[in-house]
Order: sequence, then structure tokens, then C-alpha cells
Amino acid sequence: MKNKNIKHIAIIMDGNRRYAKKNHMPTIWGHEKGAQKLRDVIGWCLDLGIKELTLYTFSMQNFNREEKEVQGLFDLFYKHFDKLKEDKGIFKNKIRVKVAGRKHLFPERLQKAIQEIEDLTKEHDNLIMNFAMAYGGREEIVDAAKRIAEEVKFNDISVEEVDENLFAQKLYLNSDPDIVIRTGGDNRTSNFLPWQTVYSEWFFPDSFWPELSKEEFIGILDNFTNRQRRFGK
Repeated sequence: MKNKNIKHIAIIMDGNRRYAKKNHMPTIWGHEKGAQKLRDVIGWCLDLGIKELTLYTFSMQNFNREEKEVQGLFDLFYKHFDKLKEDKGIFKNKIRVKVAGRKHLFPERLQKAIQEIEDLTKEHDNLIMNFAMAYGGREEIVDAAKRIAEEVKFNDISVEEVDENLFAQKLYLNSDPDIVIRTGGDNRTSNFLPWQTVYSEWFFPDSFWPELSKEEFIGILDNFTNRQRRFGK
């Protein structure tokens, strides 16, 4: 089953903590269940011929959570990124792994694990999988502005050359999603891809992220296909 109309899906994977609470389990159990759900979604995207998947994994604001939860997430991230190096599916399916955000804020061993899998998969082109980590949309725009200011300062570019296309090239992610899905029932964007999603179609299913079913996922894609997208015209 392939879908020719949808190339890039972005997901705010919300609801792991509430899912854990609902099941009377520790918070980190909910995050682990969320990691397992991601494997399902990757399979669905491969089946459908989706070319890019962007996942809001850890926001800049998430650094403000309780230290125990933050450290637990860092350990979980390290475990899964480190395991990707031995994941046959990543290489068989030519999945490219990228991390978008202020990666330097993570512990050194996590930074190293991220860099290793990025390097190992940089030539893959069947599915690009972007993890938005240490990510914030406003922060991304500020960082892009700083990059441009540096280039203008050193005469690498002129002010007259700065336009939307150039600015987009300086972002962490220079790709616009067709669809954004936010699980968990909250109807807000939470500082996620404000530049890239100006013409994306947003969906807000009530299911917590670990609960998202294939039927619900396919239903969202079918809904998108039936929408008329005018892009301001």
C-alpha cells in the first residue's frame, strides 16, 4: 500500500506520562511504551511510502521537568540510539537518522551515540527520520538568525541576499510536513516547527501516543487526502 500524496509526516508524540498514570505505572514505563509505538509507526510509514518522518521527542522546555524524569529520558534515548547501530531494519530499509535541535545540551555519551548513527546512515534515502530533540521552534529561528548574522558580519553573504529560501536553509530542518499529528487530545502546537508548518494540515487525535492504532493513523491520512489544500490561493 503506497500513498503518493503524502511525503512528510510530523508527530508530536504526546501522552506517554498520562498513559503511564492511566495504567498505574511509573512515568518511565510510559516513555518506554512510546518508544515501542514508534517502531510500529516507522513500519506503517515504510508500507505507505512516506519519505520523511519528524518526531517531537524532547523539547527545550522538557529540560525543566523533574531531574529524575529528565535523566531517565536521557538514559532511554542513549539506549535506543545506541541500539540503532545494530538494527538490521535501519540498514535494510535505508532509513536515515537525523537529530534536529541543540544537541550540545545533551550528555556527552548521548551526543556520541547520536553522531554515530547519523554518520552510519547519512547516505540512506528511503525514509528520513528526524528526531526533534533539545528542540524549540523559536529557538530554531533564533539560531538561524544568528547563523545569517555571522555570515553577514564576515561578508560571506550580503543583507540583500537574505530571503525566505536562504533563511529556511539555515534552520535545523529545511523540509515542510504535509501532516502534523499531535496525540493526547491537546489542541496546541507547543513550539513545534512554526516556520515549516505554516501550510501543514494538523490533526489532534485523543489517543495517547502509545495507544495510537494503525486504523487511526490510516484514517488521518485518508482525511488529509480528501482535504482541499489551497495554500492561500
